[in-house]
This record gives sequence, C-alpha cells and structure tokens, in this order.
Amino acid sequence: MHIKPIIVYLRYTIDIMAYSKAAEFNKDEIKLAHIAKALAHPARIAILKYLSQQKSCICNDIVAELPLSQSTTSQHLKALKDAGLIAGEIDGPRMCYCLDEENCTEAVGLLNKLFKQIKCC
Repeated sequence: MHIKPIIVYLRYTIDIMAYSKAAEFNKDEIKLAHIAKALAHPARIAILKYLSQQKSCICNDIVAELPLSQSTTSQHLKALKDAGLIAGEIDGPRMCYCLDEENCTEAVGLLNKLFKQIKCC
C-alpha cells in the first residue's frame, strides 16, 4: 500500500520538473541563455580559442590540446555545436570542427547588447 503513493508522487515531481517557462521569453534571451550555457565550462572556452587560431577545420588536434579524454572532449564539442558556435563535418571516419563565424558574430552581438543594457560597461 505504501508503494502506490510514492509512485504517484514521483510522477508528479517529474512532470513539474519537465515544465519550463522559457517559451515566455523573447528569442534573443533564449538564444543568449543557450550560448551562455555552452560557454559555461573552461574546456569549451579553450576549444573556441584554439579553433579561432586555426586557418581550417581540424579533427583530432583538439584532443591533443586539452587535458581531457577524447570522450569528454567530444561531449564539450557537442555542446558547442548544439549552441551553434562551431560547425562539424564528417571527413571519412573523423569529425572535423571549425568556428561557425556567423553564429559567433551573432553571439558577440547578443552579449554586447546585454551588457550595454545592464550598463555595467
């Protein structure tokens, strides 16, 4: 008899956690939050800096530059790609990455706009 109320409670808790009011914000605020989340790890910042210094897309060189395993580096690359800050293309059995310059320029613009609006600079 004690199991049923716990299951109902867990279902209710999961439903509440899945609800988000993000749709109530404008598209620039949502996009900037997604970008900020992607930038919220020093490895991702290091990846962006490294890619900005390259003339072309690179494959496995990123793993050699970071003090992280290949699988962890791949997770960080995925977060940056999902945010649109980098692009990846398949080159045989490897993925090659480079900055998505258009989206990075847009991200800089959104960040500048935010900090001008909050008058900190």
